Amino acid sequence: MKKIVQIYLFLAVTFVYNAKAQDLIADNTTPAKQRTTIYLLPNVYPAIILDGDTVACMSLHDFIKYSPLRFASNRQQVQYSKLIRDVKKTLPYAKEIAGIITETYEYMETLPDDKARQQHLNRMERHLKEIYTPKMKKLTRSQGQLLIKLVDRETNSSSYHIVDAFMGTGKAIFWNTFASLFGNSLKKRYNPYGEDRLTERACVLVEQGAF
Repeated sequence: MKKIVQIYLFLAVTFVYNAKAQDLIADNTTPAKQRTTIYLLPNVYPAIILDGDTVACMSLHDFIKYSPLRFASNRQQVQYSKLIRDVKKTLPYAKEIAGIITETYEYMETLPDDKARQQHLNRMERHLKEIYTPKMKKLTRSQGQLLIKLVDRETNSSSYHIVDAFMGTGKAIFWNTFASLFGNSLKKRYNPYGEDRLTERACVLVEQGAF
């Protein structure tokens, strides 16, 4: 507990100094000798000399602190541990897919006509199948279901809507029907405040490096 308190005090002091440093950098009257650069590999930050100390100026990300979970049984605890494991495996895929969707959409906006866009989509479809089919085959059924929801989390769109938008309603219906054979649905939405509350907690903790 003492160590945790020390860490929080250090973060608080760092935040205050960083806020002062940012104010000084924004002020054109700041002497040039007070401005410098600090290298905290692999990152480089602007910094100032404050009371003889070099203080890095950096943005601090939001940190979410959850209350400890209380499990009613060992089974619930095992299920939560399994959820953490599955999130760690599937969340990176969901983020990759979200990035690909964004890049594809932005690139298609630069193409001259529907024919060129369709040709690009066909190439992307072949490329994604080649890369992701072996990876998806290694997922369990529950991990596949989780991935569908996490894609929604990262894109704010259901997998059905994504396929429909890029590849047409026919393929969206086909792949949703295929998914239903394995108990999945591409139309399933992510609800972080309802049934997916524990999943959202797991995602946030994994993103913060707690697991």
